[in-house]
Order: sequence, then C-alpha cells, then structure tokens
Amino acid sequence: MAFVPLTPIGDPLTKVVDATVARDHTEALAALEATLASRRKEVEAGWGPSYVERVHKKGKLTARERLELVKDPGTRTFEVGTFVNYGDVFPGDQRSPGAGVVTAFALVSGRWCMVIANDNTVASGAWWPRTPEKIQRAQTMALRLRLPTIYLVDCSGLFLPEQARSFPGATGAGHIFKMNSLLSAHGVPQIAGVFGDCIAGGGYMPIISDRVYMTEQAYMVIAGAALIKGAKSQKMTSLDIGGPEVHVHRSGCADVRVPDDETLLACVRREIERLPSSGAPFYRGDLAPIDPRFPARELSAILPRDHREAYDAHQVLARLVDQSLFWEVMPEVGEEMICGIGRIGGLYAGFVINRQGLVGDPERPGSHRPGAILYRGGIAKISAFSRACNDDGIPLVWLQDISGFDIGAEAEAHGLLSYGSSLIYTNSTNTTPMFTVLLRKASGAGYYAMSGLPYDPVVQLSTSLSRLSVMEGRTLAIAAYNTKLDDDFRVMTTDPEERAKIEAGMRETEQRIERDMDPFVAARQLDTDEIIEVDALRDWLKTLVEMSYQATGYRRVKNPRIWSMHDLRELVGGLR
Repeated sequence: MAFVPLTPIGDPLTKVVDATVARDHTEALAALEATLASRRKEVEAGWGPSYVERVHKKGKLTARERLELVKDPGTRTFEVGTFVNYGDVFPGDQRSPGAGVVTAFALVSGRWCMVIANDNTVASGAWWPRTPEKIQRAQTMALRLRLPTIYLVDCSGLFLPEQARSFPGATGAGHIFKMNSLLSAHGVPQIAGVFGDCIAGGGYMPIISDRVYMTEQAYMVIAGAALIKGAKSQKMTSLDIGGPEVHVHRSGCADVRVPDDETLLACVRREIERLPSSGAPFYRGDLAPIDPRFPARELSAILPRDHREAYDAHQVLARLVDQSLFWEVMPEVGEEMICGIGRIGGLYAGFVINRQGLVGDPERPGSHRPGAILYRGGIAKISAFSRACNDDGIPLVWLQDISGFDIGAEAEAHGLLSYGSSLIYTNSTNTTPMFTVLLRKASGAGYYAMSGLPYDPVVQLSTSLSRLSVMEGRTLAIAAYNTKLDDDFRVMTTDPEERAKIEAGMRETEQRIERDMDPFVAARQLDTDEIIEVDALRDWLKTLVEMSYQATGYRRVKNPRIWSMHDLRELVGGLR
C-alpha cells in the first residue's frame, strides 16, 4: 500500500486565536526571544574585538569565520551547545562563551556535516569544564546520523586552572578520542584541519581522522615548547617540535600542508565533495519541499507563555508539516496524545505531540479530564506508534508540552507503571533517529517517557517558553514542607516566628525552583542541546529530518507500501 492518507489540518490564524490574544502571545514571546538573541550575540563575540584582532594579526581566521568559509555559500548553520557554560565564572573572573568551542550542523559541498571548531578568541581555544562533554555530544550526533565530521583545530589544550573538572572521569577530555575511534569504526568520515596550537589533548584529536591538513602556522605536539624547555632544558619552538615539516614529511601524522586558513578550508570542501551525495533526494522522490498552508511564524501567536493556558496542538502541526497535510494514526484511542505522519522538506517523519486543554475520559463517557497528561490509552498508543516508526525507519519528532503521568489510586490500578515502562523500553531501544522539542513544560516522568534527553534523542531543542523540572515551584515547595502543613496546605503552627520561617522557606524554595526551570540553566549544563526561536522550529526540523535520510545503508528505511503504520490503522480501525 503506497498510498499514505495525508489529509489537510489546521485553520487560518484568525479562526484559531482572537487578534488580541495573538498579539499578547506574540509580544510575550518576543520579549523572551529578545533575551535569547542578545545572549547568542554575546556568546558569538567570544572574548571580544581585541581577541579577534589578535587572531587576525597572526594571519589567521576566527572559528566562526572558518565556519562561514567551509559551509556552502548562502546556507545557514544550525549551532548546538551555544549556551554551554553561559553565566559560569572561572578563576580569575574568566568566562568561557560556548565552552570555548563552536559545534554546528553545516551544509558543506551539498552534504550535511558536523563541524567542531575551537574558538581561538577564548583562551586560544582551550578546553574548559564541559568543553569535552560538548565536543562528545556533537560527535554523538554525528555518529547517530552518520554525518561527516570536520574538526577545525586551534587548541591550546586544557584550561589548566580547572583541569580537575575536565581531565578525569567517564566524560573527561580523553573520551573525545574514544568518540573519534567509534566514528572511525562505524565508517563515518572525519577530516581535520589544524590551524595553529594543537597541544596535548588537542594534538591527539586530529590523528584518527581520515584526512589531516596543516597550515604553515600549525603544530601538533604532546607537550609544547615551554614545557619541554622546563623539563629538558631544550630551546626550540613548537613549530620545530611538531610543525608541518615534521608531521607531513617525517612522522606521517598529517597528510597535507597548505599555506593558510583559506586554502585549508577549500581543501576540506573538496574532500567532502568526494564523498557519496545525500540520499535525501532519493527518498524524497519526485516531491519537492512545500511550505505549510499556514506559515510557521504564526506559532508565536498560538503558543501562550503561561503554561496553564491551552492551545490546539493540531494547529501547531499544521504550521510544521508540508502543505499542512497530516495522517493522524489511531485517533480513536488515547485522545490526550496526537501521533501521526507528515512530510517535512518532502521527507516523511513521525510526530507525537501532547493535546492541551480538556479531553474525553473513556472511563466515564460524557465527562472530561485534563490533557497534557499521560493516561493508559495515550501511553499505549504512542508506544505502538514509536515501535512502528522504528520498524519502518521513519525519523520521529517528539513535541513535548507535558505535565507528567496520571497519578492516584485509579492510575495505579490501571497499571500505568507497566505501560510507562513499555514506552520507556521502546524509546530506549529504538534505532531510528529521534528528535525532541520542549515546546513549553517538560515535567516529571512524562519528560522521560516522551524521549527526553536521558533517553538519547539525537538532538533535544528547547524554546524560550520551555520549563524543565520534576514539578512546578509551588507544588515542590508544598511537597518539601508537607510535614508542616495541614490537609489544605496551610502552615499548621500557631507560633508567629516559626510560621514566618516556614513561609519564607517555602517562598525561597519556590523561587529557586522557578529559576532552575529557566531554559538557559538547562542549556548551560548540557541538559538541552540548543534554545531556538519558535518561528525557526520548522527550519530546524526540516534540516534534522533531511540529515536522517542523508546516509544510506546503515539503517532500514522501508518504502510506504510495507509500513507497519498501515497495520495499526486497520487493527485500530477495526475496533469501531
């Protein structure tokens, strides 16, 4: 059965929200996204213009200038990990914008690649706390999608005052080299360009790559000249020890020497051009990417900032999928969840999203219960859908706006623990690429069950509206002080001093939890991969899905005639 029953969904914005409400939503989000834009510019500036000037005086380019030259002209990059370490202060009142490394998806010679570039305007590209984890996260994304990986190396080694936080441990700097090895073992092409400093761990990073280029200013050494002078009383430069003359012509640790940055980047583009082209056009067939009937920019008018306000989840999907066409799978069960298939950029993807507002209660016909919660029917539905996407090789997008699992005696009697475990098992063992978006709230075990970051989606995105937590601040404060409250959650003590102390403690707990739910906190500590503008969501998903189809032969991708989805449709349809 080749026919995929896509049908139109969505309505014009004027039918979805009142003009005043749309304006309020847009303005509230715009204020948050202005902060996002400002902070992104702050990170992109590195340590500022004086350090950019220092790089230029050496005849070199900055990391972001290199990224701009290596990518295809007129295309955009999709940076991940922008806000790692944002707001952290290190010894000497120093900061490490972006953890001193730029990691981004970039289109190079028509192929999507992962580019990892040391920011040479931040401590000469040193590795700070969380820098290794950020690099490894980018390598993991490349491995999962089999993307060619480009290292633009200009690294002075570990930021030594904080070595204890980046050298040892399971995800310490040395794990980068294991990821180099795993990428190689899985046949993922790796190309390294060495532009300057390449010391200690930075020296090891390029060696496993399939191609290694060095400029005339570049050197790769286990220990730099200063250390050798101190240890062995030998006077020599780092170029003498491990420059291109040594590693291209004597040691064989590098392949080609080139005069400058621009030439090296042109060589990298030429190497990528030699690789197989993308499989995406094959899977797209004769279809071209077609914009939704309702523009993605309208999402900012639909999504309320207040997580307690509801919206129509179908309207979100209608502004993401091509032509606003969607096949909703198993709509008859689990009304609180919407799942189905749509094209994005001409390629099929699965979508799961939480329905908001009130939904029907199958246990009590005619009555309603809150949406954005996982009940038995919805869990079973998305478990089956997730398994089918995995079996069919369809990339799967999880759009989270979830309050958690249903709780209480009835929920336990319905066996939600076992249903939830089935969903968690499914998402833990899937091999099809999965991508998670935290639209607004991502609460409790619901965040886990819908493929939150602990369950290893290839990429997890947040918006400025995202709130990631076990529970809301007020609820958590009540739970923390439960023994001091009566059944109506009022402070029991009659002692004024003790009452004031408890109330102050509850306020402080609530405020701290609310601060911790800020998406920048999650991004700072690598608990989400990137914060994006809501209006950019379709572009991100279109790119991620295309990357899922780029490499061929490493995973099963069924043609639509033999999709498991058709079986689900018949089986569930037969219940009516």
